This record gives sequence, C-alpha cells and structure tokens, in this order.
Amino acid sequence: MKRMFPKHPFNGIKAFQLVLALVTICFFAFLSCNSKRNQQKYTIGFSQCTMVNKWRQTMLADMQRELSFHPEINFIFKDANGNTQEQIKQINELINQKIDLLVVSPNVAAPITPVVEEAFQKGIKIIIVDRRTSSENYTAYVGASNYEVGESAAAYANSILKGKGNILEISDIPGSSADIDRHTGFSDLIKKNPGINFISKIYEAGDEHPSETNTIKFLQSDNDIQLIFAQNDRLALSAYNACKSLGLDKKIKIIGVDGLAGINGGIDLVDKGIIKATILYPTGGGEAIQTAVNVLEGKPYQKQNRLATTIIDSANVRIMKLQSDKMLAQQDDIDRRQKRIEQQEIITKNQITIIYAISISLALALIFGFILLYYLRENKKINLRLQQQNLEISNQRNQLIELSKKAKEASDAKINFFTNISHEFRTPLTLILVPLEEMKNNPRLDSVTQKLTALIQKNAFRLLKLINEIMDFRKIESDKMILQAEESDIIQFLDDIINNFKGLAKKRNIDLRLMSKEHGIILWFDASMLDKVMFNLLSNAFKFTNDDGFIYVSVEKNAAENNVVIKVEDSGIGMPQQVADKIFEPFYQGNINDRKSSGLGLSLSKEFIQLHQGSISVNSKQGEGTIFTIKLLPGKDHLENDQILSNKIPNEKSYYDERIFLREPDNTVANAENFATENKSDNTILVIEDNSDLRNYLVEKLSHTYYIIEAENGTAAIQMAFDNVPDLIISDVVLPGKDGFAITNILKSDIRTSHIPIILLTIKTEMQSQIEGMKSKADAYIVKPFNFQFLLETIKSVLRNRETLRDHYTSELPIELKSHAPKKLDKKFINDFTSIVESNISNDKFNVDEICKSIGVSRIQLYRKVKALLGCNVNDYILAVRLQKAKYLLNETEMSIAEIADKVGFSSAAYFSTVFKNKFIVTPSEFRDKGKVTN
Repeated sequence: MKRMFPKHPFNGIKAFQLVLALVTICFFAFLSCNSKRNQQKYTIGFSQCTMVNKWRQTMLADMQRELSFHPEINFIFKDANGNTQEQIKQINELINQKIDLLVVSPNVAAPITPVVEEAFQKGIKIIIVDRRTSSENYTAYVGASNYEVGESAAAYANSILKGKGNILEISDIPGSSADIDRHTGFSDLIKKNPGINFISKIYEAGDEHPSETNTIKFLQSDNDIQLIFAQNDRLALSAYNACKSLGLDKKIKIIGVDGLAGINGGIDLVDKGIIKATILYPTGGGEAIQTAVNVLEGKPYQKQNRLATTIIDSANVRIMKLQSDKMLAQQDDIDRRQKRIEQQEIITKNQITIIYAISISLALALIFGFILLYYLRENKKINLRLQQQNLEISNQRNQLIELSKKAKEASDAKINFFTNISHEFRTPLTLILVPLEEMKNNPRLDSVTQKLTALIQKNAFRLLKLINEIMDFRKIESDKMILQAEESDIIQFLDDIINNFKGLAKKRNIDLRLMSKEHGIILWFDASMLDKVMFNLLSNAFKFTNDDGFIYVSVEKNAAENNVVIKVEDSGIGMPQQVADKIFEPFYQGNINDRKSSGLGLSLSKEFIQLHQGSISVNSKQGEGTIFTIKLLPGKDHLENDQILSNKIPNEKSYYDERIFLREPDNTVANAENFATENKSDNTILVIEDNSDLRNYLVEKLSHTYYIIEAENGTAAIQMAFDNVPDLIISDVVLPGKDGFAITNILKSDIRTSHIPIILLTIKTEMQSQIEGMKSKADAYIVKPFNFQFLLETIKSVLRNRETLRDHYTSELPIELKSHAPKKLDKKFINDFTSIVESNISNDKFNVDEICKSIGVSRIQLYRKVKALLGCNVNDYILAVRLQKAKYLLNETEMSIAEIADKVGFSSAAYFSTVFKNKFIVTPSEFRDKGKVTN
C-alpha cells in the first residue's frame, strides 16, 4: 500500500509533537506562576465575642494590618457580637474546617473554656487575646494585664484625690476575666490608702451604649462620691451623662479604660474634659498575628505575651491624639496601597496571561504555517482517499439497512411463528381433551383405566395452562392484551376459586381460609385475568407450604388509601430478599428450595394487576412464610371506556376448566389388579421422581412385577438407598436437593451401593447431557417422553445383566473367583470380603459380625451386597470356602482328618466329616482315597 505521509524532514507528526510540547511547557509555567502567587500555607481562624463595635473594629484592623505582610495565610474571621453560645458554635465550625491555628477573644471565661480545650486536645494551636479562659490549655496568650490596669487606675485616683475621698466602681459584664482582674487590682491598691473609701461596685446593662439607670439611682441615694472608676470608656461616658443629669458633673471625677481613638473614644473624652483620664488598653490584634506566625513557622515564641499600658490624661492627651490620628491616617494609606497592589497584581496576572497567549499563538501560527504548506501538497491525495472511503461507507450503510430490514423480517417471522405454534398446540390438545372427557364419563371403564384417563386429562390441562401463559405473555409484549372489566362481588369470586383448592388442602391437612369482615365488596375487574392471578398465587402457596401448614386469603377495604386489599398469606418456606426483589421479572426462576418453574406466572400476574391500575407486592422471610398483597381501586373511573365490558358474554369459556389438574386421581383400584403378588420378582426398585403423577404412575405399573420404594427428592433418595440397598434405581435427573447426576455419583462411589444399577430419566435431550449421565456411571439413560414397554425391557435387561455377572462370580466356588469385575468398587468389595474370609478360615469362632466390622457395613447391607454380587448368603459362602480348602488339603497333603478339620475352622473331626459328607456325598477319607468329588 502506498504511504499516505512520505518521508519529509519536517512532517506533520513532528510538527504536532513540537506544538504539543510548547503548549505543555507554557501551560505548566503559567500554572506554576499562579500557584506561587496564590499559594496559602496556613489557615487561621479568629473568633471574637466583644459587644463593642469600636473595639472589635480596632482589633480586626490591627490584625489585617499585620496580615498584609503574610499573604501565605488564609484568615477566617467570625464575629459572635457578644453572644457566648454563638461563639461556641462558631469555634466548632472552625474546628470542622481543619484550621491550623485558632485565635479566640472571649467575652466570658467559664462558658467558652470547654470548647477551647476541645480544640487544643485535637492538636489545633490556640492563642487567647485580651480576656483569658478558665484553663491553661492554650498555646499562647496576648494581652495587657487587667490587674495592672486596675492598679494604675487606683494609683491615679489616689493622686487626684490627694489620699482622701469616696470612690464608686462601675462594670458591665460580671464574671469576665477583665471584670474580675481590674476590680481586684483596683481594690487591692485602694485598701493601702486608708483615706480613700471604696463605697460600692455597680453594674450597668448594655453594650455599645450602656444604661445610666443604676448609676443615677446610686448617686441619688449617696451623692458623696468624689470619683467614679468605669471599667471601660463607654461606661465612663455613661457615668458622665448620669452625673450631668444630677448636676454632679463638676464635682465627680471619672476614670475610664481602653483609650481608643476616634469620636467618643477614650482619648477624645479626655481631650474634651468629659473624663479625667483613661487607661490605654491595647487590643493586641497585631501582636496576636505575629505570635501566630511564629507558632506556625516553628519559630521561638512566649506563652505569656504581656502588653504595656499607660495613663492618658490632660498632660499627654494631645500627643496621644496626634499619634492615634496619624496611625489611623497611615492605616488608611496602607489600606489604599494594599488595594492598589491587589489591582496591580490582577493587571500583571492578566498581562502575563496575554503574553503567554500571544506567545503560544505565534508559535502555533509559525508551526501551522509549515503544516499548512505540507498539507496543501497532500490535499488532493487525501480528498481522493476520502471519496473512496465515502463510497465504501455508503455501500456499507446500504448493506446495513438491507441487513436490518432482513433482521426485522426474521424477527417478525419468529414472533409470528411463536404465536401461531402456540395456537396450533391448542387444536391437538382439544382433540385430546374432548375424547378424554367422553372416555372419563363412560361408566363401563374399569377403575385402572379411569385412573389413567384422569391422569392424562390432568396433565393435558397442565399443558394447556402453560400454552395459555405463553400466549398471554405474547399479547402483553405486543400490547394486545385488552382488559374486559365487569361489575362483580370480589368476595364471592374469591370463594369460588378457593373451593377448587379445598380437596388438595384437605388431603395435605392445610388450613385454607377466606377471611373478610365484609359480606360483599363490589368491584370492576376482568374475571379471567384476576382468576389467573389468584390461581397462580394459590398454586405457589400450596407448592411451597408443607403439610399441616396454613394458607389464608383475606379481603378488606382500606379507607385511608381508597382501595381494596387482597392478601394471600402462607406458612411456607419463604424466600430470600434477593429472590423477592426479582420475583415479578419475566422468566426469573428463583430456585427456591431447588424447585423450578416457567418463570411466567408471577410476571403475568403483575401485568394483569397493572392493567387494572392496581399493584401487587410481596413480603417474605426465609423460613417464615410469604404474603402477596394486591391493591385494586373501587369503581370504574380509573378504567378506559374500551376496558369496560358492557354486556357479559354468556357461556364464555372459563379459566376454571383448567383447574382440573388440581384434582387428585382416584387411587382406589381393585386389590387383585394392584397388589397381585403371585408373579412378583424378588427384586426391589427405588423410584426417584419429584412429579407426583409420574412417580405414582411408575409405582403403579412396576408394582405388579417388583417391590417398589419411592422418594421425591435427592436427599431422601440417597438415605433410602443406603437403608434399603435396592436391586435397581430409576431416577429423574432434575430433582429438588441433589439432582440425578449427583445421586448417581454418590451411590456409585460408596461401597455399600456401588453394585446397584441406575437408570436415569430426563427431559434433557442434548447429547452432552447424555454423555454427562454416562460419565456419572449410570447404567442407562432414557429421554422423556418415553415408552413404558421400553423402560420395562430396559429394567429387565439391566437386572438380567446383573444376574449374569453374579453367575460369572459364582460359576465356581468363591475361592476361585476371577478378578476382572466391571466396577472397581465391586471388585474391591469382593476382594476385601474373600480376603477376610481366607485369613480367618482356620478360626472356628469367626462370624458375620467380624466381617461387618472389618469392611464397615451393617449386617443387612452385607447380606444384600453379597446376595446381589454372589447369589448366596454369607454363611453359605464361608462354609463353601472351608470345604473347598479341605478338598485341597485332602488331595495335596498327608495331614490327618483331625488336622485338616482344625485347619479349616471346624471344632471337631466328627462334625467336619458330617458336614463334608452332607455336601459331597462321601466322607473325607473316601474322598482322599478316590481323589475326586461326587456331586
């Protein structure tokens, strides 16, 4: 074939490889650049619970300023706005987000401690800011000493009161670490100045704008106060307003805490002369981030990070205000620059992307230019090839269309054949059933013929039912099944159906009942379809329910769901859940208890119920029984007009006719015909067949000639064979439990039953199945349906061959048996048996029990096995061996008669001589003299 791409120093494949390499390099370079810009190594979560916006904003601004130097940190901020429970919830959320470090600024110590300890125990680094928790389980603490704040306030108060005066303290959050420490520091120092009296401590409610109520009440009751210590600047402003309202603003001096910048901040209040002084309390936001970075990067850090405080009063307030204003201006400038940097990064990123895109485009343009030049030369050749390929594809498409048309025609032909052959089956079945009905009603027929006629009719109707199921399935598959509903009493309808099963229930002692609280329920339903549904459900219930069980059919109205519920409940073997899930699928065979079915009955039942706009379901537990539930709608509004039968067709053929195969054939026949024993053989035959009709038929026909025992499944059959050791076994191949092949293998491999001939009966006509049957050591393989005379002659032939074989073994005395037995186990048994007898021939105490113990079989099994193979009983065999040995010793040795008697196991010479003479007519001495035996 001519090359499509000729050799070229720069062909299309090399060009494509180069393009791919360049694109890959640029792409990964772009990703690397962006990943370096956007890479974040750590995640810090910050939970704040202060109620003061100004304080919260100041702390967050300090943190953001420090974070601007660490772009590798992912910062998550959560604000509880003074709600401790909300803060606990937020901390749990941060823990679940797998953060690396948690910064906590609590409001109240005790409630927040457990969740902080939980995070610490999970390996998360913890930094406490401002207020402490009640535990030491944290990584680091950042904040000023509230105790020192209290001491500073007390010292300043002492200085401005000149060692004499009354002081009132105001706080807002009882129980917080700040409240406790500031009060302790303040009161401890005040106690050292006896001229100063600490009058009381009161609390004002509120966060951003505290109340003045308690302060006013206190000052009204005791106005001899010279100084108020407010634990924050907000409370200081509130106290000033209370004093002003009482006209005490000139008299009472006020000290606050925080020293925040901005309007109404501590610095502003001192500058305006509203309060005397404020204690600067740093937020610690920037220091907390610095400590967090050191912790995460493994750098040295201190667990306790104490921040310095100072007093701001009229002496330094101007300087502090200028510094704070300058810091705010610098922060705004930093924020603007940060935004500008971020904008520049976006612009740079976009420019880099454009540069990469332009570079790649130029490279592609250059390379594709070379490729285009090459392909222009090859274009004509390629177009010619494409035209040829299009022509081939067009021809193949036409062929596929033609094949598809033929396949459809073949499929339609198969479907039509499938339908027509099912119809054709009904004609010969009709010609069988009609004459059978006439014969059955003939009073001159004897009981045996009547029984056989009923058996034929029963199985003909069974075949008719299977054909009807196939035709119904075909109708449903082609959407030709039409519902013909009429108004009827559902309870009466079900009662009529159940009556057909009463005989079977009575025979098997099964409690069959129809239960309903209603006397009658009128429904619209197709009687033929619902009859088939109930017939299938009841048939399955009887099939899988053991004798002495129960089957209940219940009917009730369900007002809540506006429907009628029919339940079929049994105490049967049940089914596994995986079988119940697929039980309504077409052709599904669950192999419940190894029982086979067509797999159509329940599938059709579901389709029939769905045509009624109803539902059917199953609830089953293995070993506990099964409940099938049908739900039907009342009235006829849910039905189409063409689904309603306006006029009932008289004398319409009913599905009830097919139920005849539920009736058990009459087993009472004349004793002279069934139990004649004068011509019976001594042979016993075991019949193994799960179909009761066929088993009964074989038992009845064979019992005239042979003794018959029977079994309906493989497990029971094997035990029966071991217990009874029959002369021949007839077994079906497909059986519940172990199949015919397994039974044959087991029995032929066991020394107790290996000699029993086995005839297999089967519906499997394939040659492979027959080969498998012979491989399992079966003696004959007969395909159903079979000719009974052929089966009978096969039985006779097999038993005759077994008799011939036995004669071969016993043609001479047992001591001289030949060793080419056709079955290895039979040969082994004979060898073992004769060896045991030979080795004990001189033992006058030797008996049958010692043989059974040595071989490992029971007495009855030994007797039957020896009888089957050698045609004599065990004791006769032992005696014959001893006498045969005595003949040999008389001819070949000079031993005395007494010595020979002892040698062959006789207790005395006289007894030996008597037995020998009875067997051979002559005495041992006469035999030795004559040198022969006269028979």
